[in-house]
Amino acid sequence: MEEHARQQQNERLRKQFGAQANVIGPWIQTKMEGLIPLALLMQEIGRISIEMHGTLEDQLNHLRQYEKSIVNYKPKIDQLEGDHQQIQEALIFDNKHTNYTMEHIRVGWEQLLTTIARTINEVENQILTRDAKGISQEQMNEFRASFNHFDRFLLAFMALLPKCPGLHDSLVLQGEAEFARIMSIVDPNRMGVVTFQAFIDFMSRETADTDTADQVMASFKILAGDKNYITVDELRRELPPDQAEYCIARMAPYNGRDAVPGALDYMSFSTALYGESDL
Repeated sequence: MEEHARQQQNERLRKQFGAQANVIGPWIQTKMEGLIPLALLMQEIGRISIEMHGTLEDQLNHLRQYEKSIVNYKPKIDQLEGDHQQIQEALIFDNKHTNYTMEHIRVGWEQLLTTIARTINEVENQILTRDAKGISQEQMNEFRASFNHFDRFLLAFMALLPKCPGLHDSLVLQGEAEFARIMSIVDPNRMGVVTFQAFIDFMSRETADTDTADQVMASFKILAGDKNYITVDELRRELPPDQAEYCIARMAPYNGRDAVPGALDYMSFSTALYGESDL
């Protein structure tokens, strides 16, 4: 009689745990799936999926509301832990009423909390980066679109490398040095992983370099009297001796239709100065 009562109590505990676990388990899975289109996934997986719309502040607010809805679910997890404790004390080791164990629930719950926290941190970092570098929302959107294209290309490229060991060198030899240059900056350890943060740093630096090259070009144009070329005499007259000789030694001859003997190409010089050439 006592054994029968014990078995009934054990079955009640199994059903009680199973009923809750069968609700909580799918809920956690649904929330995890919901993070994929909502969030910028963690840097640890190597790339970021950016599908949210609006400003970064809008995204951050959305994610914080999402986090709040998750945290508010904690009492149900605690209740399930209490039921699990009773099952352990009753020495119950099987439960035909659910495929979920408490360990499964714990792992899923912690992963959910970690993912949303890292996602929020990633967006906060992007806001700090944007403000520190003076990047507009429009530029940030352009960077996102560029990163998505770059990321898809990188995945395809990395998938081919094991099958074609000479592919990287071949691409460089065929004139793809620009790709190699970019990868050396955004993935200096050649891990095949490029984070959005590294991509933003690269793009903002490249944009700044382009602006600087344009500014240098404009300055030379003023020194040249608005001509498309500059002469040795003009450089020596307008610049300090060491700077003038540096430019003279490195500027290529200007070959435009309006060229005069000794004309130098300050445009290509300005571009190379902030590009990949060694001047």
